[in-house]
Amino acid sequence: MSKKSLSERANAVMPPLAKRITELEIEKGRGAYLWDTKGKKYLDFSSGIGVTNLGHNHPYIVQKAQEQMEKLVHGCHNVVYYKPYVELAEKICHLAGGDHKLYFSNSGAEAVEGAIKLAKWATKRPGIIAFKRSFHGRTMGATTVTASNAQYRKEYEGLLPSVYFAEYPYTFRTGLTPEAETERCLQSIEDVFHYLIAPEKVAAILMEPVQGEGGYIVPPVQFVQAVRDLCDQHGILLIFDEVQTGFGRTGKMFAHEHFGVKPDIMSLAKGIANGFPLSAIVGKREVMDKWSSGAHGGTYGGNPISCAAGLGVIECLEQGGLDNAVLVGEYFIEKLHELAKKYSDIQDIRGLGLMIGMEFVTKEGKPNAHKVHQLQEKALEKGLLLLSCGVDKNVIRFIPPVIIRKEHVDEAIDIIDDCLNEIGK
Repeated sequence: MSKKSLSERANAVMPPLAKRITELEIEKGRGAYLWDTKGKKYLDFSSGIGVTNLGHNHPYIVQKAQEQMEKLVHGCHNVVYYKPYVELAEKICHLAGGDHKLYFSNSGAEAVEGAIKLAKWATKRPGIIAFKRSFHGRTMGATTVTASNAQYRKEYEGLLPSVYFAEYPYTFRTGLTPEAETERCLQSIEDVFHYLIAPEKVAAILMEPVQGEGGYIVPPVQFVQAVRDLCDQHGILLIFDEVQTGFGRTGKMFAHEHFGVKPDIMSLAKGIANGFPLSAIVGKREVMDKWSSGAHGGTYGGNPISCAAGLGVIECLEQGGLDNAVLVGEYFIEKLHELAKKYSDIQDIRGLGLMIGMEFVTKEGKPNAHKVHQLQEKALEKGLLLLSCGVDKNVIRFIPPVIIRKEHVDEAIDIIDDCLNEIGK
């Protein structure tokens, strides 16, 4: 009898929704690399979907976690206080600009759920405005405000009431100038106010400062600033979903720093603890102080080990990780532009720091998801792990660890060049 693979064993005990992007059976990870059970090495430019921002098994993060594991694994924040929980909260609130408060959860979706609940509780208003192509998570509330794929909502309708969607800027697709695209999208919000829900009944506008699954789309600065002004005008809370964009991904601790705008509430997760489950809802003090005892909760949020790891993450980012993301990110984008000169179906390169999208389009001007799928498959064969994104699945999203060097970029570019050359037109 042949020995069953891990994928076969997993599929025997897990539902179809647990299907993986690859069939890789991974034995270990270190830095920017993974090794499978047969010893093959892969350059990982997915980082566990933007989680291991400092690379796999970063030695300092592992050390911090091990030290905490010897002291306390779980105490429950509802019952006792413990040092890493408070220290990490203090640090993140300081990074958010001071005069903030924080509540820890376990996942990005939980943080989004909490942010929505907080906004409703603090304003006593029912409405939420989100954006088309957005992705915010898979729980019921997070699914409600997600608009990147109808499959995520299928069979779960109806979801939360009083959720409305506006247009998110995508200048590459519309062909408009940043100014004209900003005006178009702002008008879509005004249309929501005019036709669907009065602004004084809207609790929050929820947005990704850079859209993730929607296509790694960077909005114009003036759009983000105008949304902030619109919220201030109508007493609406601005929520930034920084689950994927936070903790160094864009070369800043938080992506909103690129736009000169501060949110009222943020949801944080993914890179916060470099692989240990943790998330946070961060809000301005005057908003958080309205969230009274019993209005929200959870058992595992703020696990001591995860918090210890989170403190290590911030330390590493402040001691060179952020600067490296900017430096190597600029080099990566430069190399991708050179690659685009060789292959006409690479039609757009965009991104901030090491959150970079490469969009493929056919000669007829249609999204080229097939080419992206071919590239992913061939790259994996050659030892490079890539992920796609975009509503049409025609964007390669590069999410390498922020600790990568230029040599890693060169290695990835060479593999991608070889793959595209083999695929042909």
